[in-house]
Amino acid sequence: MTQSGGIQVAVSTVILTLRRGEDGSAVLALPLVLRTRDPYADQWALPGGWLTAAESPVDAAARTLAETTGLSPSYLEQLYAFGAVDRSPTRVVSIVYWALLRQDDVTAQIAAHRASGRAPENVRWFDVDELPELAFDHSRIIDYALWRLRNKVGYSRVAQGFLPEEFTLAELREAYESILGRQLDPANFRRQVEAAGNLIPTDRFRTGSHRPARLYRDNTDVELADRGPLGPEETSTR
Repeated sequence: MTQSGGIQVAVSTVILTLRRGEDGSAVLALPLVLRTRDPYADQWALPGGWLTAAESPVDAAARTLAETTGLSPSYLEQLYAFGAVDRSPTRVVSIVYWALLRQDDVTAQIAAHRASGRAPENVRWFDVDELPELAFDHSRIIDYALWRLRNKVGYSRVAQGFLPEEFTLAELREAYESILGRQLDPANFRRQVEAAGNLIPTDRFRTGSHRPARLYRDNTDVELADRGPLGPEETSTR
């Protein structure tokens, strides 16, 4: 672990996906890990671990996430550093990352991890509106991550990070509604997203019980979210 003047440095990750709830609606969900040792034994916590002297924070976030959950998102963004003096029995500063993962990728990655004989233990997915009591200040961290997501969705393509390669406008609107927690007017939504120029219409349609709906794909030439003047953090090698 990394220490500085008696301060330990850890990394944690809030990784979010959009899945179907019991009523069929799309809901935000995240994985938690059941702690097996003190402090906070037998309580749920965000996946994470110690930052070593030989790795960058983003590499540590990717490593600890893969070790604890079997997940390897392609997009990791630093959320915040939490370092309140009383947040842990010992002085620990946590560098927190957040990530988005499509539900199909969640299923595939977990299945591959199990097939390799390295199935993650003590991991369970929870809807963000039905979280248990959490260790440390992880409830506060998740609240901040959700606040950040809801703010970013208004000026970035971050909602597309939950969707498959091709999707309908109704599916995209549903993702926005799940993030924002409110219904959106379909006609206004269509006008806004088409005016933004971030979607590329395909010549394919989704067919079913309703009239065929055109499939769109994301304009990958545009970043999911603007990372600001510093540009992207050093790229994880994992």
